Amino acid sequence: MSHDGNGDMPNMTPGSMSGGGMNSSSSSDMMMMHMSFYWGKDAIIFFSGWAEKSLVMYILALFSIFLLGLAVEVLSVSPQLVTGSTARSNLMLAVFVQTCVYALRMGFAYLVMLSVMSYNLGVFIVAVAGHAAGFFLVKARALAMANRAGLPMSSTMEGNNSKV
Repeated sequence: MSHDGNGDMPNMTPGSMSGGGMNSSSSSDMMMMHMSFYWGKDAIIFFSGWAEKSLVMYILALFSIFLLGLAVEVLSVSPQLVTGSTARSNLMLAVFVQTCVYALRMGFAYLVMLSVMSYNLGVFIVAVAGHAAGFFLVKARALAMANRAGLPMSSTMEGNNSKV
């Protein structure tokens, strides 16, 4: 009887079942994981093979990460539920829709986080720029709505300013 924790299974190392795993002897199959920021188009974003060694795919990846960051901020503004005279089924539908939007926003946020974990400086800059552009759009829309409603500008921006 074997006492190595595998029962009667033969001793196998992780990744030995797949051909291109970590224990592969071929140097062309080895992937290098960066542990600090680097600059360049040779980045693996989301999954192996996407945006790797292709400038066009890298630019497409940067554009999609920018849009994901923008979408996270835009989806963070959801209308408040009105609990007045609406029927219970309409209220439950509204809660369900808000839950779906929240799940979508969190999925996008995790995709942005995973892309930044590639430690590519271009990806990081584009992710921050996407979040900033989304925040700007949300605040500009809120300011335009407040101006349309006739509220003074100071009351719309007051919630974001901290007084010392």
